[in-house]
Amino acid sequence: MNLDSGTIAIIQLAWSRHLGLPDNALADTETGERIYNVREQPETACFLRLFGTEVFSGPEWAAEHARTQSAADLTRNSGLIKMSMERGGRVLGAEQLFFADVFPTVVPLDDLAVAYEPDLAVALERLCPPDDVAEASLAGKEEVFVLVDDSFDTPRPVAAAGYSVTDGILADMSVLTAPGFRLQGLGSYISSVALEDAMSGGLIPQWRARLDNVGAARTAVGSGFIPAGSRTSVALTA
Repeated sequence: MNLDSGTIAIIQLAWSRHLGLPDNALADTETGERIYNVREQPETACFLRLFGTEVFSGPEWAAEHARTQSAADLTRNSGLIKMSMERGGRVLGAEQLFFADVFPTVVPLDDLAVAYEPDLAVALERLCPPDDVAEASLAGKEEVFVLVDDSFDTPRPVAAAGYSVTDGILADMSVLTAPGFRLQGLGSYISSVALEDAMSGGLIPQWRARLDNVGAARTAVGSGFIPAGSRTSVALTA
């Protein structure tokens, strides 16, 4: 399954704007070519791979180093850290990018219901490891959908998904599942609910998962997302 060419063009537009490039920068660059977006005194440096096109964004000294590095080296945290450690480089993240443009089939579950109360998302976060909570950042999402077991007097959250609108075009999504309910397809299910809502609003769903988070990547694909690239970034404090 592939993304529609029109969807790809919109994603390229959104990321071009996000990086401060001309609207057609990514669309007009040949597959395998690399764009260097040199900025004065930026707070971050990043390397983006999207639909075969590469973008390095950062100060001139970092761009000079990047010109000697392969895409694989720059995608790994170590590549950016090595070139920036003398200037206070600090890892912000290495993540895989997924997108979707097909409405999912969402069939209501017999024993679980979807709720929309942010307090239930907060309750779910209390059940999960801190690293998972930080990666999902559900508390900061504009729209949140919580899968609950409502057979109890007080509904119990088991999984949740949410999204926030970025660059006016993309619905930046994430999901969180309680430890005792993982590997049951519940994360994929509630993600499909959020995906359907985002697409109904005219947005293109985007999913970002750490490169080393196999579970999140599996959930993304199970929800109908297609891998399209990656982004690695570091903070520059000196």
